[in-house]
Amino acid sequence: MTLPLPDREQLEMTARIVYDAMPATPQYSWPLLNEALGTEVWVKHENHTPTGAFKVRGGLVYLHELARRSPHVRGVISATRGNHGQSVAFAGRRHGLQATIVVPRGNSKEKNAAMRALGANLIEHGNEFQESREHAIQLAEMQRLHMIPSCHQDLVYGVATYWMELLSAQPDLDTVFVPIGQGSGICGAIAARHALGLSTRIIGVVSAHALAYKLSYEQKRKLESPVTTVTADGMACRVPDEASLAWVTRYADDIVAVTDDEVEEAMRLYYLATHNVAEGAGAAALAAAMQMKQQLAGRKIGVPLCGGNVDHDQFARILNRQQRCPQPLS
Repeated sequence: MTLPLPDREQLEMTARIVYDAMPATPQYSWPLLNEALGTEVWVKHENHTPTGAFKVRGGLVYLHELARRSPHVRGVISATRGNHGQSVAFAGRRHGLQATIVVPRGNSKEKNAAMRALGANLIEHGNEFQESREHAIQLAEMQRLHMIPSCHQDLVYGVATYWMELLSAQPDLDTVFVPIGQGSGICGAIAARHALGLSTRIIGVVSAHALAYKLSYEQKRKLESPVTTVTADGMACRVPDEASLAWVTRYADDIVAVTDDEVEEAMRLYYLATHNVAEGAGAAALAAAMQMKQQLAGRKIGVPLCGGNVDHDQFARILNRQQRCPQPLS
């Protein structure tokens, strides 16, 4: 499937669907964060959505359009590491649709609990996301459920609404960093930049322990890569989505990789500088900005805190590492 680039009117119409269920999220420039990075940083707080992550916007738009196009659909299914599944369950409940969500074994306990609380029928299958996705496709055929992909035009346009908010509020951002899982986030940034006619640089961020999108971007062809990240489960992609990869290859300005240690440092910095909780993927953009600190001096940048759904035990471990080895913010 080829994703068409939207215009401003299309994204403003999409935003009405999102705002029927939630308000726009804030963007703040935090003094301690600016001090730590040595430049002006604007954080888009997608951790403040009803599900604690940006994905809810895509789910709201996708399920709204599905209910309009296919009113006889009674059940949907998808695969996730957590935030996409919460999005589907949240939006499905608004339209009276039962959501079945497939997650890998060993998935985040608290994300699983959140999906169940939203009414999802949760199934654990496979050792990583791609195996869960393939099982979901099989179940969709067997049980006659509508299979929701990880990347689709409606999902991308929904996600683009948060980038429209940020780039409209701060149109002079030089660079934005965008974590990549299955690609809806970075495609949303590309869509919003195009719709607003801006020249903001868009840098994708992958886990150094899940390099599929970076390798594919560099070699201009779809490549698989093993996944070993422990911290950034939202970026644990082994196989890139072809539709999103086409946009990333054509429109992204660069892709960088961050290690789990760098992501954990960014999670600690978010808490120390803003008292916001970030999950691994949610802090990856900041981790990339920290990695490129010297190159960014004097440039106004944007980073999404795109999810705050981290398990208590994991976050406590990460914060305690900082307590054992305290470092100043600057």
